[in-house]
Formats: sequence, C-alpha cells, structure tokens
Amino acid sequence: MGDYVKFEKRGRIAIITLNRPDKLNAIGEAEDCFDLIDAVAKIGEDREISAAILTGEGRGFSAGGNLQGMKDRNGIGPLEHPASTRTNYRRAIQQVPRAFRALEVPIIAAINGHAIGVGNDLACLCDIRIASAKAKFAASFIKMGLIPGDGGAWLLQRVVGYSKAAEMILTGDVLNAQEALECGLVSRVVEPEELMDTAMALAERIVANPARSLRMAKRLLMTAQDANLDTVLEMSAAMQAIAHETADHAEAVDAFLEKRTPTFTGA
Repeated sequence: MGDYVKFEKRGRIAIITLNRPDKLNAIGEAEDCFDLIDAVAKIGEDREISAAILTGEGRGFSAGGNLQGMKDRNGIGPLEHPASTRTNYRRAIQQVPRAFRALEVPIIAAINGHAIGVGNDLACLCDIRIASAKAKFAASFIKMGLIPGDGGAWLLQRVVGYSKAAEMILTGDVLNAQEALECGLVSRVVEPEELMDTAMALAERIVANPARSLRMAKRLLMTAQDANLDTVLEMSAAMQAIAHETADHAEAVDAFLEKRTPTFTGA
C-alpha cells in the first residue's frame, strides 16, 4: 500500500484511515484507488479479522475527487481523449466498489467530516454508517456537470431509496448529519469526540460473534440486495448447512443450555 491509506489492526478489528487530510482525503490519483483496494483485500484475506472501520484523517471523511487533477487531466477522471477517460474510470475508481462488494467482513463507516461525491459513495459501500454531528453529505457530481462515475447511482438508491437518491443526485444538495439520519443514509449521529469509540464499540459487538458465520451473513446480505427470494432461500439453506456443522455453533448451543458465556474459536 502507498500513503493514501493507513492500516491498523486492533485484535479482530481492522481500521482503514484515509490519509490525505490537507485535501480532506480526496482521491486524486489511480494509486489512491489501488491503495484503498489493497487495504480492503488485506482485510478479506486475513481470517483473524471479523470487522473493519473506514474513517478519514483530520476534518474530512473524503471530499471526493480532486478537481485540480480533473483540470490538469492527470488524476482519476479525464485524460487526453474520451476513450482514455473511459478506460481510466474502469481501471481505477470503478474497481473500488467491486473490492468492497467482494469483501465478506462487515465494515463500518465512521464519517468524521465531509463525505462528498465519491466520499459519499465510499460511505454507502460500508455496511453500517455512523456520522459525527459535524459530517456533511452530498452526491454533488451534477454541480460539476458530471454524473456519478463510480457506481453511485447504483449504490445510493439501495441505501436511501430511489426518490431520495434521485433528489440528491439531481440537485447535488448537501445534507447535514441530522438530515442524513432522517433519510437513512446513516444509522446514528454522535458527537465528534465520541465517533471512533462508538464505532469501535459496535465493531466489538460484531466480532464477539462466530467469525465464519459473520462472513456468511455478510455475503448473504450482499447477495440479497439483488437476488430474488428463491435464490436467497437456496443460498441460505446452503450456508446454514455449513453453519450447523461449525464448532462455534455447537459451542453456542452448549453455552446457552448451560447458561454460560460462549467461547468462540472461529472453527
């Protein structure tokens, strides 16, 4: 990984911190995308990790794309020709949602400040979103004469519904943290100084559960967003058959019947 992302492990919890605070953690170059993709892959490959947190260094979560890079045609957006620009989107920023969607580890967005454009979409890629009371949100591409080139039109409506997503994308309006809470963009708003403690406490509650079942439950949730009921039922039956044979399931049943706290091993 490069210097756009800081990666930390605390027990079974991974913390990804976007690390360009002087630019409000805007994604400026293809290498920034690759850093983030590598961090997400690292989480998925580590069987000791059962939850993750995505946040930003400094005042911003992510201010989206780097406008200077767009003007200079040397960033994640336009290049010298429309065909090159299309390839540029495909190879870099569009690989970010694919990486997040492939991740089987639950991930919490701890949104500490501005989540604008691509930054808003990064938040939507996470399973759970907690916002600082100072956070701001916008699908603001239209304000620059652009559209969501990173998959935001697909992501946002799955989080807030079609009507609200259409309102956000077609107006580019900025939402404050309370407005984000009211429309379901985030599930909780806390004071800025409480944000990471709240996210860590939630992650700790997640990782207290059996590791293999957590990954299967996350995959089932992802699949259920797009699949029909029959497909989800078949997948549920297959996963449940695996879950019933795990040592952690047996331990959970024994602990319940014996009225004690279970000890899970990930087996």
